[in-house]
Amino acid sequence: MKTIIEPFRIKSVEPIYFTTREQRKEILGKAFYNPFRIHASDVLIDLLTDSGTSAMSSSQWAGIMQGDESYAGSTSFFRFEESVKSITGMPLVIPTHQGRAAEKIIFTILGGKGKYFLSNTLFDTTRANIEFSGGVGIDLICEEGKHPSIPAPFKGNMDVGALERTIQSIGADNIPLVMITITNNSGGGQPVSMQNIRDVRKICSAYNIPLFIDACRFAENAYFIKLREAGFAEMSVPEIAREMFSYADGCTMSAKKDAFGNIGGFLAMRDLSLALQCRNLLIITEGFTTYGGLAGRDLEAIAIGLQEVMDEHYLQYRIRSIEYLTNKLITAGVPVMQPAGGHAVYIDAKEFLKHIPVDQYPGQALVSALYEAGGIRCVEIGSLMFGKYDDTGKLIPAQLELVRLAIPRRVYTQSHIDYVSEVIIEVFGNRYGINGMKIMEETPLLRHFTAKLQPVY
Repeated sequence: MKTIIEPFRIKSVEPIYFTTREQRKEILGKAFYNPFRIHASDVLIDLLTDSGTSAMSSSQWAGIMQGDESYAGSTSFFRFEESVKSITGMPLVIPTHQGRAAEKIIFTILGGKGKYFLSNTLFDTTRANIEFSGGVGIDLICEEGKHPSIPAPFKGNMDVGALERTIQSIGADNIPLVMITITNNSGGGQPVSMQNIRDVRKICSAYNIPLFIDACRFAENAYFIKLREAGFAEMSVPEIAREMFSYADGCTMSAKKDAFGNIGGFLAMRDLSLALQCRNLLIITEGFTTYGGLAGRDLEAIAIGLQEVMDEHYLQYRIRSIEYLTNKLITAGVPVMQPAGGHAVYIDAKEFLKHIPVDQYPGQALVSALYEAGGIRCVEIGSLMFGKYDDTGKLIPAQLELVRLAIPRRVYTQSHIDYVSEVIIEVFGNRYGINGMKIMEETPLLRHFTAKLQPVY
């Protein structure tokens, strides 16, 4: 197989600022060992998130110059609306300034005390918006998704047996919607099969529960279906995407992922009554229904990006580049989520740092070690992000202790990725010198964004 080359040429660059290990030690201490507190100028390779960090195309930049900034009825909105409709088939499109704003609106309306929302795996802001409303989020990941080192083609799937049992236990009237996240970010960026979406749809229909899709990475998920699921090899990515959405009653999306946007998102749905409620809340919190907290130029960039992301040459490069880094780490014995996901490489921190107990946050310890060793910024997806406390104050750990290295779209070259692998392998070789972490200060919701930590010596 020939080298998979980047399907683009570089037209504009920005500098990377280099730091020494001693400087990074000092920076980590001042940031209280939290990567969100580190200044971007002090980061060599920024893999904290793939959200809003993509490089936009020349067509998107040209579209920005065409942005219609009219307060109401902007022509840019109608181009945006048509782009979303062409992919999702959903007639009611509501723009928001980013994905969590869409989540805030839908869960404010449908949530509340005594309400339960079932998912394959909810991501951090989704769960936080559910809990802020007074509701409860329940993850029902399939059995394969619970074992990072054992490969399976669709580890992002929902456990449909558990779904039906949970509905029967809680009562359908207490479940305003079921949500499938594609790809499953908290579950290692793993895809969801079309058959699983159909099966979940069937159960939701039987109990009259709406099904929504968290569509942040819909194109990556569609491409995995094309590669791995029987019957889809000859279908185009847009055709597969339309079928995925055809089983859903609505969707939320952060356009900062699979639309290459630096900002933006949307809600789309089929229910006019629900859409009217969402639009009323949108006007109070975000802006008018034809801009929703976005400038016209942002609407233009998203409309173009949603179409560009479905190009199969791009998707082949995207998936293969994640696989390239994953395979290099596997060869070196580094424990990672297998097979490679769509947007990130996930290190199994519990296995990587066996000597650190989960109540000392091995994922956060590894995040800090990678920054100190090589200036790489990434994020813990484990008990710091998702852990809870019981009535006695004891930590209830997350199901998985992962470290995510999210690769921004169209930003880094193969030499950058080779450098990342070298740093990880070096840290793996010195792993027994890494200490655990303890929390000094935290907030009740989304604590990982602002928490202050220190090493446990």
